[in-house]
Amino acid sequence: CKVIRFNIDYTIHFIEEMMPENFCVRGLELFSSYLFKDILELYDWNLIGPSSENSDTSCPRFHFMPRFVRFLPDGGKEVLSMHQILLYLLRCSKPLVPEEEIANMLQWEELEWQKYAEECKGMIVTSSGMKPSSVRIDQLDREQFNPDVITFPIIVHFGIRPAQLSYAGDPQYQKLWKSYVKLRHLLANSPKVKQADKQKLVQREEALQKIRQKNTMRREVTVELSSQGFWKTGIRSDVCQHAMMLPVLTHHIRYHQCLMHLDRLIGYIFKDRCLLQLAMTHPSHHLNFGMNPDHARNSLSNCGIRQPKYGDRKVHHMHMRKKGINTLINIMSRLGQDDPTPSRINHNERLEFLGDAVVEFLTSVHLYYLFPSLEEGGLATYRTAIVQNQHLAMLAKKLELDRFMLYAHGPDLCRESDLRHAMANCFEALIGAVYLEGSLEEAKQLFGRLLFNDKDLREVWLNYPLHPLQLQESNTDRQLIETSPVLQKLTEFEDAIGVIFTHVRLLARAFTLRTVGFNHLTLGHNQRMEFLGDSIMQLVATEYLFIHFPDHHEGHLTLLRSSLVNNRTQAKVAEELGMQEFAITNDKTKRPVALRTKTLADLLESFIASLYIDKDLEYVHTFMNVCFFPRLKVSLRAIVMCYTAEKLTLLRSPS
Repeated sequence: CKVIRFNIDYTIHFIEEMMPENFCVRGLELFSSYLFKDILELYDWNLIGPSSENSDTSCPRFHFMPRFVRFLPDGGKEVLSMHQILLYLLRCSKPLVPEEEIANMLQWEELEWQKYAEECKGMIVTSSGMKPSSVRIDQLDREQFNPDVITFPIIVHFGIRPAQLSYAGDPQYQKLWKSYVKLRHLLANSPKVKQADKQKLVQREEALQKIRQKNTMRREVTVELSSQGFWKTGIRSDVCQHAMMLPVLTHHIRYHQCLMHLDRLIGYIFKDRCLLQLAMTHPSHHLNFGMNPDHARNSLSNCGIRQPKYGDRKVHHMHMRKKGINTLINIMSRLGQDDPTPSRINHNERLEFLGDAVVEFLTSVHLYYLFPSLEEGGLATYRTAIVQNQHLAMLAKKLELDRFMLYAHGPDLCRESDLRHAMANCFEALIGAVYLEGSLEEAKQLFGRLLFNDKDLREVWLNYPLHPLQLQESNTDRQLIETSPVLQKLTEFEDAIGVIFTHVRLLARAFTLRTVGFNHLTLGHNQRMEFLGDSIMQLVATEYLFIHFPDHHEGHLTLLRSSLVNNRTQAKVAEELGMQEFAITNDKTKRPVALRTKTLADLLESFIASLYIDKDLEYVHTFMNVCFFPRLKVSLRAIVMCYTAEKLTLLRSPS
């Protein structure tokens, strides 16, 4: 699994090691209590899990043993026992500046004092009863401002004020910053900039700088404390910086332990645990310390490294930004990957996009087979009732997804309606994840179990009958070709596309227009097949885009899918395959009929449905790989050319 801390993308690996022998649990608990409670003051971090009949509620779920080492003469290393570590902490626990030594310290030479102050730099000192109790020493000064009174040296700590209390959280600054950024963007994209506009930009920049320099608004804060009452801890800031990774790690592990319960609820165990976590991650979610994050951030500022070398801040949003016309053009102009590529977008919108297509496909297929006499309008009504967000939220509630979802605890999801909408999206993402890692059959079984609690109803839903044309001739109906001119003509189309139908009457039904009356050959027209074919094409196109366009967000993928699955593209493919020549109409003259774009598109969708019913989804994948997906590259190259031409136009424009 992966987490982002300090702007660095970490991968968590669990490596089994031999159990160390030089410790006792009591010693581990003493060390943890001293470091995390007495020094870092992480009182909200509770490592004791919920009580149960078979577990001891007094024992923490995690024990931490520091890997402090000593060097051996032959160049080896030895991990120190907890006994030695606790002895070290006891030896180091002494006053920072003993009261009886103050007068002597003031007499030290400057070089000697600087040496002592340098030793104390980065050290964590503590004073019980103060809030915060512990602080990092950045500087130790011994200046005496009153010659008549001997005072303790001064501890200087360079802290950071929380962003909400600094200029970054000031409403006036935020409003001015937005206007400054907007004006700067307009001037950068303007062919000719007026001097008055340049002056206005400078004025706003100066106003922003003035707010930043206010003492009450600055993020950097210098704190001066008397060293009286402060004790050495033997711990330095680097240890605290590393220790603050543990709340994140334990929160991550505990969450994945909870996901094991979700595995049991859905009846499927994910091999890729990151995929399951991704399905549960709402776009608003940001990784925190798993408790009160303000306490943790304060402890990190007070006791962590003063100027740590963090990673690039872009890691948080480099794959997340989706607003703005430039971002849209930039992303939409990217060509797809040749091989399946994992996405670096770390929320569930893309999985929701895939899961939505899977849910619609499963619903359409089952309704199509279970209601063989229901027309397209009735099927669409039933499908809408099943796939609407209100119903999906009810299914999500059955899985208790609200207990597993990762989302920001802000005002966005406080309303019940917003939370239920997020639960419906999370359910679709979960179905998409099951389909992606497992199979369509796994997704079908999960969806069926949630739809019907009654076993008999569930069996009816999951085990639907064959198509009526398949029921009439269980093995094949190709023996009817000899006596049917219509079927004889359709064999030419089979030869053209390289697919031989087991039940060729399914192909005939797909090419039978609505104007044709009921006949015993096809048992109806192609409107119902059109309903099914649309869902099949949506699923196949969605899966292809999801796998081969990893940098595209849900909205971008929707645009790409719309460019593939639309009447104009479908009609063009149908025309290239010559489907209009095989359309079955009620025209007795048998003359070629000019079909409208919508009718041609419907013909193609019906053909897709017949291909799926007679063969399987793999045939549809192959067909779309040949006839549809190559067209996407042409569209994307056109976008790239337009984008490049626009850039060249801006470069040629006079400034």
